[in-house]
Amino acid sequence: MTKLDDVRALAAQETGLATVAIARADGTVHASVVNAGLLDDPVSGRAAVAFVAAGGTKKLDLLRERGNATVVFRRGWTWAAVQGPARLIGPDDPDPGFDPAGLPRLLRDIFTAAGGTHDDWDTYDRVMAEERRCAVFVEAARISGPA
Repeated sequence: MTKLDDVRALAAQETGLATVAIARADGTVHASVVNAGLLDDPVSGRAAVAFVAAGGTKKLDLLRERGNATVVFRRGWTWAAVQGPARLIGPDDPDPGFDPAGLPRLLRDIFTAAGGTHDDWDTYDRVMAEERRCAVFVEAARISGPA
C-alpha cells in the first residue's frame, strides 16, 4: 500500500481514527489518537492528512518545535503511514497564506473529511473557537505500508 487512494480507503474503514507520532528533542516519540482525513493543504495545494487539535496541547507544541509528523491508519493487519512536514492553521498559529476568516469552514472540512457529521454547525463553530482548535496538515511526502 503506497498510494494516496489506498490511504483514503483505509482511513474511511476506521472512520478516520489514526495515530499521530511526533519526535521529541530527546529522540523519544509522542503519540496520540486523532480523527483524521485526507484533504489538500489549503495553502500549498499538496496532498495531506488533516486533523483538528485542541489549543494548548502537547502535540501542537511538538509540531511547532519539530515541524514533522507521521500519521498512521490501520485496520486489522493493514496499515498505512503518511509522513511529512506539518502546517498549522489556527488562532494561535496564523498562516500568512490563509485568510483567518476561513478557519471555521476549514475545521468543518477537516471534520467531514475524517468521517464526521454534525447536526448544529453553529454550535460546532462556537466550540472550536472556544477551544482554540487548530487545523493540522501533514503533507504526504512519504507514504509507507505493507506491499
